[in-house]
Amino acid sequence: MRKQFGIFLVRWVLNSFGLWVAVRLLGTGYSDAEVNAGFGLFLIAGLIFSVINSILRPVVVILSLPAILITLGLFVLVVNGIMVYISLRLVPGLHMTFWHSILTGMILSLVNYIVSSAMELRAQKREKV
Repeated sequence: MRKQFGIFLVRWVLNSFGLWVAVRLLGTGYSDAEVNAGFGLFLIAGLIFSVINSILRPVVVILSLPAILITLGLFVLVVNGIMVYISLRLVPGLHMTFWHSILTGMILSLVNYIVSSAMELRAQKREKV
């Protein structure tokens, strides 16, 4: 249980960083007030995204399974974009278009892939020792 909570914290912080990078790269949806608020706004957005991604995403993936199969998995990009779009709509002050949400979903998928790979390599090293 403690290990899972640690993994959730790492994903939360890295998702927050990924959202920050995506908003900076795409340049949409924040005003001077949010920029002055600092990284705290993105920590809140990352927490909301992490919770929605762990609770709502499996349900949406199961419901959209026919579309995922027909498009040979490309619809997963749209599902990721939907999760980002919903998350950012719940955060006051951050707004992003749906198409930018899909691009942000791609960035966050890459971040989560790197985190998962790093944690798996770390677990393999511990097993060898």
